[in-house]
Amino acid sequence: MAAAARGRRPEEVKSAARVLEVLELLGNEGARLSLAEMASAMAVPKSSLHAILRTMEARRWVDLDASGTRYSLGLKALLTGTAYLEGDDVASLAGPVLDALAEETGESVHLGRLDGTDVVYLAKRESRHALRMYSAVGRRLPAHATALGKAMLSQYDAAEVQRRLDWPLARLTPDTVTDPDELIRQLAEARLQGWAMDDGENSVDIRCVAVALGTGHGGGDAISCSAPKSRMDDARAQEIAGAVTEAAHSLRTLLKRLGQH
Repeated sequence: MAAAARGRRPEEVKSAARVLEVLELLGNEGARLSLAEMASAMAVPKSSLHAILRTMEARRWVDLDASGTRYSLGLKALLTGTAYLEGDDVASLAGPVLDALAEETGESVHLGRLDGTDVVYLAKRESRHALRMYSAVGRRLPAHATALGKAMLSQYDAAEVQRRLDWPLARLTPDTVTDPDELIRQLAEARLQGWAMDDGENSVDIRCVAVALGTGHGGGDAISCSAPKSRMDDARAQEIAGAVTEAAHSLRTLLKRLGQH
């Protein structure tokens, strides 16, 4: 949903807010959009938006396709996103930990952060196997449908989880947990055992195990390991949970030395 549809805070400067809305819209959609599509989504006049887009294009925040009619994020957006990761203590320290976890398990490994109702991937390491889940740094997924999100949500009580999530919950696969009582039960179980699982709830036939780091940033961070169900039965999930727990402990230790946790 565009920021315009949610309404601006009274202190926002309209022109600055619209520039940010353009970036958020193009980032969320992940596809090229026409002026008319963007104006409709943002509920602003095409004439006003066109002037903003011309300025953003000149400064390389947005790009036009070969037809000159559809917009996407530009190179400056990539450079800024990269700078964010380079300046983030958790992301910068996580590299060797994620490398070691990926080497130990042979599976896809991620660092994620809770942002509102979603999880955002901050870093990833690919599985050594050809059959693996699709993911990308910067990708957003509903927290309730991911092991990363469940691990971080499990740090809150039921009332806070109810407040944080958008209800009714979106169903990504036939196995996505959308019942509030069942989700709260799973979060309580994750809190007790120290790790959370997504069992085909985000991607069909993919299992994922995650452990929260307990770090800040308005929602926390977590590490996960994902694999097809054919390579992660219950016994293997327990083994991977142990490896992810050790990795999370290692990263917490590094963060404590920097005074970040």
